[in-house]
Amino acid sequence: MSDIKRMKLYRHPERVYNEINAVGHEEDALLKEKDIRSFDQYHYLGTDAVDDAIDCLKIGPQDRLVEIGSGLGGPARYLAEKTGCHVTAVEIQPDLNQIASSLTKRCGLSGLVEHSCGDILEFPEDSGNFDGAVSWLAILHIPNRSILFKKCRNILKPAGKIFIEDYYKLGEFSPREVEILCEDVQCPYLPTAQEYRRQLMENGFTDVEFEDKTECWSDFVRERLEKFIENRDRYAKLNGNEIADEMEDFYKKILQLFRKGNLGGARITAVKG
Repeated sequence: MSDIKRMKLYRHPERVYNEINAVGHEEDALLKEKDIRSFDQYHYLGTDAVDDAIDCLKIGPQDRLVEIGSGLGGPARYLAEKTGCHVTAVEIQPDLNQIASSLTKRCGLSGLVEHSCGDILEFPEDSGNFDGAVSWLAILHIPNRSILFKKCRNILKPAGKIFIEDYYKLGEFSPREVEILCEDVQCPYLPTAQEYRRQLMENGFTDVEFEDKTECWSDFVRERLEKFIENRDRYAKLNGNEIADEMEDFYKKILQLFRKGNLGGARITAVKG
């Protein structure tokens, strides 16, 4: 946690307020979830990726979910708004958690989304039996997969399901790639697809399905950078040149990783055995 702010994506989360205000919403005014879904999701492909989880896990109003690494709360709010499910959104960074909680309250979704600031590895196992666990591009920050997956298994109901979108290792990283992953992405460890499957199975999961998303994620990060550069003047006007420089550098490094061909992306689902 102490080094997570070295990842430029997380350094100035308050910029989401600038985006919300810029499209005409007054400070502290009530919002609708759809008003902010363009700004509050840090993962790839926005709500389309959350829809995939809804379909894969068949999420409905009867379900209780835990989200690992919930960021600004975008996926949790979308899940609650669309399906009526209850989400416990776990985020280790206090500033992101506070912003997420504030936005959830403004969207009128506090009855369905509970924000919890803390480390998922220390999440209380008597906090309730969850039907599912979901995570989008957060597990890459957690190197101890054995403890993590045991925790996930223990907080799920029998036959509970897990849905993960995450990086994985396709090939051997160069020293420069390792440096970017460790310093700029705060990703000290990545398993191969085979290792990922084995880690889930060794810690109590069955029916592991691994879908490669590398090509579409590579396209996404390329298009994200192109769009950012096209709109950079507007972004800098809203957030300042320093933040604009940081975000452009971050987006360029992520694209560089995908272009090298050693970084992969995947959607993984599994069932508690």
